[in-house]
Amino acid sequence: MRVRITTEALDPWAEVTAFQTDSVHLRGQFGATACFVGTMRDFNEGDAVTRLTLEHYPGMTERQLEKITTAAVDRFEILDVLVVHRVGDLWANDPIVVVAVWSVHRKAAFDACRLVMEELKTNAPFWKKEYLQQGARWVDKNTVG
Repeated sequence: MRVRITTEALDPWAEVTAFQTDSVHLRGQFGATACFVGTMRDFNEGDAVTRLTLEHYPGMTERQLEKITTAAVDRFEILDVLVVHRVGDLWANDPIVVVAVWSVHRKAAFDACRLVMEELKTNAPFWKKEYLQQGARWVDKNTVG
């Protein structure tokens, strides 16, 4: 499992490819890779959003993400999990997060990927501040599904 928080621009497909290439234990073992990429959109709650700032609690965030990925490994028959999450300032179309799960079969990969993403959105200590034409606001609830 790998969990990483970054302030750098995120290339989800390069992250997945690099992890898979570096993970010798996956070679010849997996039949499925499920990926989720979350992207910054330019609207929320009916308002135009010009940019987003994502903050986190260093150390605590990584521990929570590791707890989430460990729970997925324990619950589903999966081989490995990758989570890379961006923090800092983001603009429309910037990738925010990539979650990738490897397993022998697709059902476990899909189910685990969805669980990791939903738990991340619900339980990981990230805070979003949206910048609008008329000012800024903290996001107090996450979108569902």
